[in-house]
Formats: sequence, C-alpha cells, structure tokens
Amino acid sequence: MISRLTNELDFQSQALVLRAERQRLIAGNIANADTPGYKARDFDFASALRAATGNAGTGQTIARGIIGEGNGGLPTALRYAVPAQTNLDNNTVDMDRERSAFADNSVKYEATLRFINASVRTTMDAMKSYHQA
Repeated sequence: MISRLTNELDFQSQALVLRAERQRLIAGNIANADTPGYKARDFDFASALRAATGNAGTGQTIARGIIGEGNGGLPTALRYAVPAQTNLDNNTVDMDRERSAFADNSVKYEATLRFINASVRTTMDAMKSYHQA
C-alpha cells in the first residue's frame, strides 16, 4: 500500500526535476540567442523520464545521471537543436521555437506540481478521521 503511494510521488518528483532542468536549458538558449557560434541544446523529455523511472534514487540523482556531465564535460543526454535556417554567426537558437518550448514546458511543470499537490491532498484526506456526534 505504501509503495503505491510513494511510487506515484516518486514518478512525479522525477518528472518535476526533469522539467526544471529542461526549463533551465531553454532559458540558457534564449539568453544566448545573440551569442555567435552558440549551439541551442535540449533533451528528449519522454526518453529521459523513461530512463529516470527505470532507475532508483532521488529525483536530483536521476536528473544528474541523465543530464549530468559525460565524457569531455559534455552532457550525456543533451542534443543540439537542428537549425531551421542557417545564420552567418553559426548560432542555432530559433527564438520562436525556444519561446514555444519555454511556454509548453512551463505549463507542464505547473501541471506536474498540481498532480503532486492533488496526490498529497488525497492522501492527507484519506488519513483524516471524522468523528460522528
């Protein structure tokens, strides 16, 4: 019984950590939109979450394992964005794509927080005892 309760919270907490990491990457891409030679980066959230839920440990540990530093200081699961069009300064940040990804990820981050909140609230309500007069 307890494992079912913790499994749902573990899944949501891992999703929340990955969403936060993706938001950080997208914000970094936006911040470097005018940096010559900057290569926009992102990761496949679905595959990262699949890998995270297959591993044991806290959300922070899982995110570091998936998004963490790999060989040569390069993140292991990060991908470079394919530019929609070439730029003279070799910058691959597409502001329309980044704004859209930022807004989409923000909504999903908020939804994950709401799922966690609802799960905790439901568990707390189930533990309350109601006294009859």
